[in-house]
Amino acid sequence: MISVLDPLLTPEDAGEFVRSAQAFGAYRLCAEQEQLEVPYGVGLLPRHDAVVNFLDTRVQEGETLEAVGARTSYFREEYTYGDRTYLHGVAILRDNPAFIRAARALHDREVVVPAIVYANVMLPGQELAVHTDVPEFRGLDRKVVPQWFLVAMHHSGLFDDYRLPIATAVAYFGETHGGDLVYWPDGIAAAPQRFATRHNTAIVLDTDSVFHGVAPTDARAPLPPLPLGTTLTRAGDHWELRHESGEVYAQYDWFALRFSVSWKAYCFADENDRRRWADRSDDLRTDEVRTRFVSDLEQRGINVDADDPQLGRILIDSYIRFPAS
Repeated sequence: MISVLDPLLTPEDAGEFVRSAQAFGAYRLCAEQEQLEVPYGVGLLPRHDAVVNFLDTRVQEGETLEAVGARTSYFREEYTYGDRTYLHGVAILRDNPAFIRAARALHDREVVVPAIVYANVMLPGQELAVHTDVPEFRGLDRKVVPQWFLVAMHHSGLFDDYRLPIATAVAYFGETHGGDLVYWPDGIAAAPQRFATRHNTAIVLDTDSVFHGVAPTDARAPLPPLPLGTTLTRAGDHWELRHESGEVYAQYDWFALRFSVSWKAYCFADENDRRRWADRSDDLRTDEVRTRFVSDLEQRGINVDADDPQLGRILIDSYIRFPAS
């Protein structure tokens, strides 16, 4: 069950949270924050599945790879992760009772454990490729295996007994034009729906299972280059695209930026279910997963070794199906 929270916070609390987000000071490119390569997926990007689909469906005629990269290279920072907190005032979202109620309803599970709150910031003219979020399984998460591997695990349906159901709330602050959340709640064969990015609203859904992306934000000027090492940094009353070399590419008013905050929580049937995850008494191992994948592929008529460098590409092609539209 998808929930919409409108309004999410009181006007005063929403304003205070935005001021805290501005005081955070600098946001890094998301692409710089996580890289993990394995022998059975040599050369694959962290979200190789989504990147390839975007290149196949959203690249404009004559558009350079640099321009494509600038259009999709948004900024991200964590505000809290587990017991670590990096933003003053994040508790108003981390412990938000409306999020917790919606998470219980979404997965029909009583025990909800908030896990992470992070911000995504997009420039005018950017968009986000259609994708599903990175799921987790008992014993396996994005710190242990690549993101595309976990996505293939979930879409295969072979490891549902080990999956950690995660509820995601996406909250919006500001009045950016465009940048709607586009999502497919009725499956990839159905028409997508849109959720407008109105200030102080939120939507709660299973983003690990529901395909979604961000429609282009309003752009009145070409996007500047966004090489690695670029940050979106506060400079007085405006924000600068600043490279680590000191070069400034562009300046923006805060309210020209698309600012969203994602909240994620684990959902457990009961305390015993939560303890089984916490004490790691029934974890999956990577070699078990690859063996099960290889066995299922053989039943599909695809013969491959668990250590084959091409296994990753085969898993993506075999199990992850994107919406046609």
